[in-house]
Amino acid sequence: MVDVQGLVERAGPALLRPVSTPESTGGVGDVVIAEPSESSVAGTSDVVLGVGLTHERQAVEQLRDCGERDAAAVLLKPPLSTASEVAAEARRQGVALIEVREGAAWAQLVWLLRAALADAESAADSSDRGGSASLGDLFRLSDAVAEVIDAPVTIEDAHSQVLAYSARQELTDPARVSTIMGRRQPEDVLAKFRARGTFRQLTRGSSAIYVPEQPDGTLPRLVVPIRMGGELLGSMWAVVPGEVSEQRTSAFADTAALVALQLLRRRLLTDSERQRSARLVRLVLEGGEGWRAAANELAVRAEPHRVVAIDMRAGDGTDEGHRLAMWEWITRGIGHRPLVTESGGVLYAVVPDRAGAGGWPALRDALLTHIRELDSDTPRPLVAAGTSVPVAELPTSRLRADEVLALLRGGTVDREVAVHEDLWHLLVLTRMAGAAGDAGVGALGPLHVLREHDRNRGTEYLDTLYAWLRHPGDPRAAGAELRVHPNTFRYRMKRISLLVEVDLEDVEVRSALLVQLLSERWNPHG
Repeated sequence: MVDVQGLVERAGPALLRPVSTPESTGGVGDVVIAEPSESSVAGTSDVVLGVGLTHERQAVEQLRDCGERDAAAVLLKPPLSTASEVAAEARRQGVALIEVREGAAWAQLVWLLRAALADAESAADSSDRGGSASLGDLFRLSDAVAEVIDAPVTIEDAHSQVLAYSARQELTDPARVSTIMGRRQPEDVLAKFRARGTFRQLTRGSSAIYVPEQPDGTLPRLVVPIRMGGELLGSMWAVVPGEVSEQRTSAFADTAALVALQLLRRRLLTDSERQRSARLVRLVLEGGEGWRAAANELAVRAEPHRVVAIDMRAGDGTDEGHRLAMWEWITRGIGHRPLVTESGGVLYAVVPDRAGAGGWPALRDALLTHIRELDSDTPRPLVAAGTSVPVAELPTSRLRADEVLALLRGGTVDREVAVHEDLWHLLVLTRMAGAAGDAGVGALGPLHVLREHDRNRGTEYLDTLYAWLRHPGDPRAAGAELRVHPNTFRYRMKRISLLVEVDLEDVEVRSALLVQLLSERWNPHG
């Protein structure tokens, strides 16, 4: 058991300085927080943090109370820690008086001191709650933050996924219970907070946000964003009985910097594991030397798989952030976690082509749901699935996924999730168009006239003809594709017929024109 002196040494002189220490002190029992407005919380051998003490009289009374209860030490910040009457009372009571350096966060102290006391039980703590060593640290930190705010706390990432929660549960409601059970805030709960603008405040601000009780009985929340270097890493949610004092709110907000450091440490560990896995997945997708050993290390089963390509290009400089968010979303797991890597700004997920947890249908359905739930400010990802192949042929499935992704990028296809087998006819045409471009067939026939007219007059006759070929005899559908009125479309087609002589009733002419127009779209600079 650690004594007061040992505890001070572990925290270090940058945080703590002994002012008055009895000749002999026993082991420390617990770390508790005292405020002048509350009844005493000190117990035998406890270390008491005077978080809310502001007057010398309050400090003296706290020391007297701690002496009566055989507490081990009282921690105060200047100027209370240096007041002569306070030091004299500490000596009279036989209680150690420890100065907390200015600038030190109370939450940091709670975490450090409790970590020193809980070394022996930290492994059991993290095991009981299903965490790794780093998650165990995060759970202990959530307990420390809960002490500071005196309320149950959850620590969540930027996607409302629960990373840790405090042990204390004396104040709770169905929303907190379902959040902890599901390890993320349920959609209906998120919707309520979105409607109140809570998440908008989180993304824009850095101070604590008080959310009053809601009509359905959801208890009030005090929410603090967790930021580092301007990046929103997550948030902390405390279930509170009502308005919180300014001192406690400030102390709660001060914990954000400490939690941010822990989240970054956790991300560093996760990124290290992710980078290792990503390197192995790239080896498998490239199919070169070492792919089989990489597949074995990744434990890829000998069954058909698909490669799914996901392009998160937002075009506004936020591509990497959106890509990372999608990566984290995928690797939370749809049953078994897909294998993911990144290449050329595109995410590639390798999934078994079978029904059930972890298979392609489950990932497809989850992606469809995810895309449909995105808000209007979030760019919609382009999702393209390659063919189902044996593990040894995964490079082929990746090429097929890239081929479908090109259709999505070029606007030839507009689907939330595009699958190679569903688009074979378009792929035949685009391959023909690619070959036609290499052969220079674009210079043949009458299209050069329309091309020059569009370039010189600002018309859109090539697009109009392409829409007609895609929707022959249906000016309403063709006009909708071009976002013009059907009569406008008919007028454009009449103008085209006056500019060039072309028999659109001839199936071979239509096929040739379609290949030429696709060639221009597929290879516009060729």
